Amino acid sequence: MVARIAIVGAGIGGLAAAALLAARGLAVTVIEKSQHPGGKARQIMVDGAAVDAGPTVFTLRDVFEDIFRECGAELTDSVTIRQADVIARHAWDGERQLDLHADPVRSEEAIGDFAGAAAAAGFRAFRAEAARIHGILDKTMLRGSKLAWPPQLMWRIGLWRVGDLLAIRPYESIWKALGEHFADQRLRQLFARYATYCGSSPFATPATLMLIAHVEAQGVWLIDGGMSALAGALMDLAKSHGAQFRFGTGAALLETHQGRASGVVLANGDHLAADAVICNADPEALAAGRMGPLGKMAVSSHGPRNRSLSAMVWLARTRTAGFALQRHNVLFSPDYAREFADIRAGRPPADPSVYVCAQDRDRSTTQRPECRERLQIIVNAPANGDSHSYTEREKEQCTEAMRRSLSRCGLELEEDFPHILLTPNAFESFLPSTGGAIYGRASHGWAASFLRQGTRTRIPGLYCAGGSTHPGAGVPMAALSGRLATQAVLQDLASIRTSRPVAMAGGMSMRSANADAMG
Repeated sequence: MVARIAIVGAGIGGLAAAALLAARGLAVTVIEKSQHPGGKARQIMVDGAAVDAGPTVFTLRDVFEDIFRECGAELTDSVTIRQADVIARHAWDGERQLDLHADPVRSEEAIGDFAGAAAAAGFRAFRAEAARIHGILDKTMLRGSKLAWPPQLMWRIGLWRVGDLLAIRPYESIWKALGEHFADQRLRQLFARYATYCGSSPFATPATLMLIAHVEAQGVWLIDGGMSALAGALMDLAKSHGAQFRFGTGAALLETHQGRASGVVLANGDHLAADAVICNADPEALAAGRMGPLGKMAVSSHGPRNRSLSAMVWLARTRTAGFALQRHNVLFSPDYAREFADIRAGRPPADPSVYVCAQDRDRSTTQRPECRERLQIIVNAPANGDSHSYTEREKEQCTEAMRRSLSRCGLELEEDFPHILLTPNAFESFLPSTGGAIYGRASHGWAASFLRQGTRTRIPGLYCAGGSTHPGAGVPMAALSGRLATQAVLQDLASIRTSRPVAMAGGMSMRSANADAMG
């Protein structure tokens, strides 16, 4: 009998698991409350154009190449991908800009021109440290199953490699560690921003997260059609192996039989029997009982105090003037500490740093479009979307603060530019029971990685996947979570079916809306 797998949520993690499991002959059904795949990787119409409303930075391309190849396909046959020559453009005022390049030698030269020879030497040392940390943790942590406590990490790294355990610097903040490499506070701020990639404050995030710089240095890629095109390609890959998709209805209730997950009841009342259930949603929704009392027993809540950042996100079509935009741009605040103090106090920053994704700028062309261009503009904000209702006046104040930051760096938008503003309230509606936290649990403190929800839950046959679970936030990490869920499902089904293992020969490669219904 073919094993039946129910996947709740068609986010990147759920899609990766659906493709991998369907390719191994399992009967996969994906339940999604929206009308499209992708989860956070979605588009929203603004002024007649589809604007990416979710993640925009694509790294670790090999993660997806491996998934497609294991399913008998090639990633580049499904999506068009080009490497970005400039990783990101940075500015602090209207005088000068600093680009980080795909070529690290060019980045070093640019940093030297910007801040002097000592800064260039600091960048070399920082790159080496980031690469070492990544090398230690890539297979042992990022691509491996969740570890419950540091001794397990020591065992996986190798008990004789104590120096490597110290080298990942879990007990120091990334802000403090960067001070050893950069005397120029602008550069310290630039590389500290990597903490926000997992929705965290650089003043509380371990220096371990410097490894993100090495991930970006391996390549930032541009996908025609954005991340939603990648989601569509994963869905098509899963469908080509027989996976079924049910859009427009979520999962309302987890069912069990003899203590093991046995299926889900959908929001429309239908029952879907399954031998395993993968929940590709924020574990906080499970913990809040959004899949019923049994689902609530499966995981623990990390509580509001440990939430990652939310955001104010403007999805815009506008003419621009002044600042020459690249695809990815960061315009920094003059006081980074104050910015995160404001967020910690439960309010959007009064003088924020601003990320701008210019979605119509190609890798080789930064020429300003003749007409309006599509922008996603992000300012970090507290995850209080379930406890504070943002008024129209507060939204206006946030827009004014964002525009002041842009103007300080020389970027001007149309006076009344067409846009949609997503607040923490909107993200709470989209990600129920999170307060609008976009990245799950914040990566604050040395133990954060060990406390993040893992693949398995307290209920046998129920698994978690997605950017809020191990190994962490981001598109490639979500895909890796889907791979880990796939491995766990195959291992567990094989162990309980002594007559005929479900897992096929060859194993797995480890290379480099209804708020009450989930899905």
